[in-house]
Amino acid sequence: MKTFGALAVTSLLLSLAPAPYSTAFAAQQNKPQLEGKSSANRGRTTALIADEVRHQLVMLPNYGVFDWIEGTVAPDDSVTLRGFVAAPTTKSDAEARVKKLESVAKVVNQIEVLPLSPNDDQIRLATYRAIFNYNGPLFRYATRAVPPIHIIVKDGHVTLKGVVANPMDSQLAYMAARGVPGVFDVKNELEVEKP
Repeated sequence: MKTFGALAVTSLLLSLAPAPYSTAFAAQQNKPQLEGKSSANRGRTTALIADEVRHQLVMLPNYGVFDWIEGTVAPDDSVTLRGFVAAPTTKSDAEARVKKLESVAKVVNQIEVLPLSPNDDQIRLATYRAIFNYNGPLFRYATRAVPPIHIIVKDGHVTLKGVVANPMDSQLAYMAARGVPGVFDVKNELEVEKP
């Protein structure tokens, strides 16, 4: 099964940019369990489908720092989408874009729409400001169209997802989020970019 996540860096993008790009989706290679030549062809086809899906999801107009979409491409060319979005339209748009791809057989949409909550909205903004402080060391991540650090807030619980350049940046983001008033707890699921 081919798995892709919302924010890792592909080798092609590494040659184009020195820092992790939030507009690239991760491609972790879990090869299908098939035999012989068909296994190699199947793996290439699955990789191509994952690339097409990644491209469609990156181009979603409402996909932003408070959303996280990831998923898997199965050997039968079905795509399962997972993650969290702040707006219901982002969930439906993601499914519609992936369904339009002729190489995708079926789409299973398991994306969760986060509950509407003024308190969560305040925590989102405060966490964003704390992490991407203009004078802070993580501000360089905020200058991209979709910052590579995503902030998911559900009922006062914060989860940080995405890719950062080094372990220190991951720790700085975690500590900034922990200092936001009203946050119950913070899960740091940031990955460090591989050299």
